[in-house]
Amino acid sequence: MSARANTLKEEGNKHFQNGDYKSAEVLIQQDPSNPKLFTNRAMTRIRLHSWDACIDDCLHSISLLSTNMKAYYYLAQAQLALHHPNEALSSALTAYDLCLNSGTWNPSTSHVSQLVLQAKKEKWEGKERERIRRRSDLLRELENGLAAMQKSELENWKVKWSEHMDIDREYGSGREGTIGAQEEKAEILDTSRRKLEELRSAFALSDPQNLQPREVPDYMIDNISFCVMHDPVVTKTGNSYERSTILEHLKRSPTDPLTREPLTVRDLRPNLALKQACAEFLEKNGWAVDY
Repeated sequence: MSARANTLKEEGNKHFQNGDYKSAEVLIQQDPSNPKLFTNRAMTRIRLHSWDACIDDCLHSISLLSTNMKAYYYLAQAQLALHHPNEALSSALTAYDLCLNSGTWNPSTSHVSQLVLQAKKEKWEGKERERIRRRSDLLRELENGLAAMQKSELENWKVKWSEHMDIDREYGSGREGTIGAQEEKAEILDTSRRKLEELRSAFALSDPQNLQPREVPDYMIDNISFCVMHDPVVTKTGNSYERSTILEHLKRSPTDPLTREPLTVRDLRPNLALKQACAEFLEKNGWAVDY
């Protein structure tokens, strides 16, 4: 990194730490050839909830440096915020692979792992919502009604606050100009969310066998493949993995994927209690094989 680029980066980071995100955006855009500066600006745009602009920065950073783990990590967060779990899962998995194959311990590995699981959960929940909607025409009709109501309220909100909006057209970040506008929008979204949850809960109680959401407990999920474990083993640090995936990982790197502590095949022990719990769960919930 050139001296000028490093100075811009440090000054931008200082603005970011002080919460002056707009100044940070302006500074760290001035070296278009440095992928790390675009990654840093993506981080500021996450704080500003400027999701589309964040995605643009991440994609540009990746085009300059295809192994930029942070760019994929921030990209996944923005894609999740825009309710694109399939794309977010792909980005998060790429970030996770880059962490595992970096050769050194990366403190972000556990955070990236949680992001992968979150994206996979949201992808699954989307499938579950569609399954439940297909089971009930009435539920589908009521959900569509709530969605239309929320859209109408947001349009009215936009008209009401249009004169007070502080839009930064140069960067396209679309920030609300007043605290009142932000709070009112948040209230609209929160009220819509609560109504939707109450509606789905009511339908689930009326037909639990078919309309109850299906979930997989986190402790049954392998931290490498992110699938339900069938033959879990536990490491000396207490982390459990599916036997086949941890053995494959150890061929590439003799370390624990999450802690990066030295790990060999001899350090693995069968996790019999977890294996039994997974087997009983899969016996009663065959759908979880496709999770």
